Amino acid sequence: MTVIEAQGLSKRFLLRHNASVELKVRFLGFLHPEKRQSIEEFWALKDVSLTIKRGEAVGLVGRNGSGKSTFLKLIAAVHRPTSGRLLVRRSARIASMIELGVGFHGELTGRENVFLNAAIHGLTHQQIEAIYGAIVEYSGLAHFIDVPIKNYSSGMYMRLGFAIAANLDPDILLLDEIFAVGDADFQQRCIETVNEFLNRGKTIVFVSHSPGSVRAICQRVCVLEQGQLAFDGDVESGLAFYAGLLAELHHPSASQSAG
Repeated sequence: MTVIEAQGLSKRFLLRHNASVELKVRFLGFLHPEKRQSIEEFWALKDVSLTIKRGEAVGLVGRNGSGKSTFLKLIAAVHRPTSGRLLVRRSARIASMIELGVGFHGELTGRENVFLNAAIHGLTHQQIEAIYGAIVEYSGLAHFIDVPIKNYSSGMYMRLGFAIAANLDPDILLLDEIFAVGDADFQQRCIETVNEFLNRGKTIVFVSHSPGSVRAICQRVCVLEQGQLAFDGDVESGLAFYAGLLAELHHPSASQSAG
């Protein structure tokens, strides 16, 4: 059963250089062409087509700026495609950890942010009350739950965010470098939770630069390079392909000689 399908998916951003609202700066642009505002097109994704089925764990790997996080944000409906189509199975509940702290408000306590974040995902107050205890227990932050989260460390942010995502019982879980912060014990618990989701037929889309984390979670790897799908296949072949791209980046002359 297909849950996510990208058909010729492209996403363009407009990058503004030397942008300013100050009249003086704009006037200087008339005298000095190099100071004038310019607009550059940046295609984060270009004509990407792939299908993800129910129960799959797909690892998205690629260099910084290759379009991995943009792809997750399109699935989560944070962005809309510039062209092409992205189809997500109707009524599928999506939980995401795309950016650390997204959906949180720094001035609110951990408790208040649990209710805020879960409400953003469509849960009613009664439904949130039912899972609140499990979220706090999973996060291990009971002692800090009434502290404003602006005082949380990045690891505490990750704990609370993943605890919420894990208890929403999502059909699709989007994860972006969640293991970059947090201690080893909690990272292992996250991996165990993800594997439990897979055993229950959930779908995982996981962005990571860590081969170990990809091996622990994924059955398939998609490599993005400059916004295009460069590889789609098994984990070991995908990681080897990505390693080859990095080697070519750092030693282009050696790669050309070998070729």
